[in-house]
Amino acid sequence: MASELYNTIDALSREKGIDPQIVVSAVEDAIVMATRKYYKTQENLRAELDKETGKINAFAVKTVVETPEQVEDPLLQITLEDARKVDPNLEVGGELRTPKVTEGILGRIAAQLAKQVIFQKVREAERDTVYNEYIGRVGEVVNATVKRVEGPDVIFDIGKAEARMPRKEQSRLESFAIGERVRVVIARVEKASKGPGVVVSRAVPDLVQHLFQTEVPEIYDGTVVIRAIAREAGERTKIAVMSKDKDVDAVGACVGMKGMRVQSIIRELHGEKIDIIEYHEDAVTFAEKALQPAKVSKVTVVDSGGKHLEVVVDDSQLSLAIGKKGQNVRLAAKLLGWKIDIKSEEEKRQEVEQQMSAMVTQTATPLESVPGLGEGLVEKLNAAGVSTVEALADMTPEQLEAIEGIGPKTVEKISLAVNNYFASLEQGVAVEGEVASEGEAAAVEASEPGAEDITAEVPVAVEEVASPEEVALSEEGTVEADTLAADDSEGQAEASGEQLEPEAESTSETKE
Repeated sequence: MASELYNTIDALSREKGIDPQIVVSAVEDAIVMATRKYYKTQENLRAELDKETGKINAFAVKTVVETPEQVEDPLLQITLEDARKVDPNLEVGGELRTPKVTEGILGRIAAQLAKQVIFQKVREAERDTVYNEYIGRVGEVVNATVKRVEGPDVIFDIGKAEARMPRKEQSRLESFAIGERVRVVIARVEKASKGPGVVVSRAVPDLVQHLFQTEVPEIYDGTVVIRAIAREAGERTKIAVMSKDKDVDAVGACVGMKGMRVQSIIRELHGEKIDIIEYHEDAVTFAEKALQPAKVSKVTVVDSGGKHLEVVVDDSQLSLAIGKKGQNVRLAAKLLGWKIDIKSEEEKRQEVEQQMSAMVTQTATPLESVPGLGEGLVEKLNAAGVSTVEALADMTPEQLEAIEGIGPKTVEKISLAVNNYFASLEQGVAVEGEVASEGEAAAVEASEPGAEDITAEVPVAVEEVASPEEVALSEEGTVEADTLAADDSEGQAEASGEQLEPEAESTSETKE
């Protein structure tokens, strides 16, 4: 029959949920420490509990060696010859146990020391037992009873152990009374120095998911799947659901008849707002749904690899889309897993205007970059406020002729030069001279000291020119045509006359 002491140890072990042998070992270690302190010895001491009598015996243990030369420490070793004087049956490698008297001599201090050792061993064993019990249950929802409140922390009884809920794991809408039963999520298990540390939470999204699984049969049986949850405890939760059955409305199943299902969950969360959204594989469509109740005008994927979206909303919907302190867009971004930039239509319009103006500024090309425009013509255009090639290309012939000193022939010259310039840009070849490819007109520039530069065009087919002397510039700046070949046809002479007459008129106007 077991002794009263062993029965007490067995009851303690059952209460703490630990192995009785651990408590027995703790009691034996405590007796060893008390005995060593009393005898002030460095011998190898060992204690044993007799389950039948409840008596704890202490021994000094020495290892048996064969020769005296092998004895390194007389307190720990003994020769075979000396050992057999005490016990004739001992062999080399055996142990000689010498009893130590403990009963009635250890005293109050030794008993107090033994008590401390026992409690320490029991706490360590309890900590390991609780850790092993709950480390595999992280994320599980359990029923807990409020045991006490310690400052900002709430202590719960979760069955075999106590759990702690720190302030950051609580919802700001909730307060707890002693003895109240609530559902909590095991957030983590810590090996704290003061005992097993099971930390529970009511702020994690797992609690909302568990409540929906409990209240919505379609989620429990897998017909409706929860794809994502974003939550700010005590404020708002967004949950994205998807139906595997085309005949089942995922959102409607979660809301329930007249909102009964979702209202039950809201009551459990003490009034926390819940947005139920239909899940979409397309990020653009999903973003429009996630930003509800705001109405989205346009969603653009800025960077698909970096998961970046740009959302444009009406000016009146901007504050609603952002939400209080950015809560709505923050939860939507967390739900999607994408970065979201929200802009109003006015902000987007201003941004586009700035980009367009920047592009115009970057592509402004001075008129001097266009071959075929003389210095005098460039000065006239600059004086009229036309300083870039882009501005010149946008002008109509009527606008050009309105500039003083520019006539129809000069307008044709400008058009030809600008076209050649843009054509060279497209081909990647810069036009170096004033003579273009075959079939294009040749520009002839004439100048006179003390007068403005006058430029005229003489379009002549290449195969019709007899010699370089056929068209020459006189010292007075006039064009003479009397060197034309005598065998030119009448039609060719008339054509030359028509081209030279406007030039002479332009020259006379300038001299005047």
